Amino acid sequence: MSLPDTMRAVVLYDVDDIRIEQRPVPQLQPGEMLVRTMAAGICTGDILPWYIRRKAPCVLGHEPSGIVAAVADDGASAPSFHVGDRVFVHHHAPCFECDACERGDYVQCGGWRASRIDPGAMAEYFRVPVANLRDTLPLPAHVGFADGSLVEPLACVVKSLRRGGVTAGDEVYVIGLGVMGLMHVLAAQHLGARVFGSDFIAERRNRASQLGATAFHPDDLSSAIANGARVVICGPGVPAALDAAVAAAAPGGTVVMFTPFEPGTPAIIDSERLYFRDLTVTGSYSCGPADTRRSLELIAGGVVTAEKLGVTEIGLEDVPDAYRALAASRIVKPIVVFPTGG
Repeated sequence: MSLPDTMRAVVLYDVDDIRIEQRPVPQLQPGEMLVRTMAAGICTGDILPWYIRRKAPCVLGHEPSGIVAAVADDGASAPSFHVGDRVFVHHHAPCFECDACERGDYVQCGGWRASRIDPGAMAEYFRVPVANLRDTLPLPAHVGFADGSLVEPLACVVKSLRRGGVTAGDEVYVIGLGVMGLMHVLAAQHLGARVFGSDFIAERRNRASQLGATAFHPDDLSSAIANGARVVICGPGVPAALDAAVAAAAPGGTVVMFTPFEPGTPAIIDSERLYFRDLTVTGSYSCGPADTRRSLELIAGGVVTAEKLGVTEIGLEDVPDAYRALAASRIVKPIVVFPTGG
């Protein structure tokens, strides 16, 4: 199949200025591959104005699944993937050689931070540099592309639960029941944890309850978890949520800060509670190759699916409206699904 010269892409200039534009189809260098995008999710991190504005203008999207459209032979070794393969591609990949990688701190690898897909996932095609092939995975035949686009966000959840040390029998409290909170609910339950969750929005609480969590309004915490939770996942990136997370942790427990604050925002933590309860507060930023592989296993096993999460499938032209709807908490998770023909 011959490839087009141009393609449609979603370009964000600001949070209220998102356009569908024509862009050149990326050209490949030896060893690289081109992927035809089949599905790409809108990340909740990309609706944080302070976070996305420092990247603008940019082609949105870093949660892709697709089909290999072209491979540029490097003349030295057989390509890892072939035209027609179904794949998930991580937008960052580590070098596996530096001190950070040796420790398993892949997100602190200089190569991880420098690598990226070109131009982004919300384009009809994207280029996969050689570095990113290190965290590109074949999608099993039974995994749909919408589910495949969940590999990256679910991998962030896998890492979060690992950072929290969640094991079977633990009481896990998830603050915020948007799509990332719901994925925490499903993945923590799969580990054998007893999961609680809170949110101010009733529809989110209802969805979490349907998935098996004990869900409640944040004001009802004391009656829901009388003695605190061993692991608390703090979803919202605001100081009040982190303070509530620390207050909800059981003695000896761990609080996972899943979303960053706007730069310069001080954290508010009760130091007496932190110290005398012997608590651990840890961040969990993005995910690494081991996390994406475990994430794909969970998706392939049906533990986490787009259907369970209640995602909304949209077309590329619907992204500006869906972006605003996600920012206003009117939908759980929009996933762009591309036409299968062509």
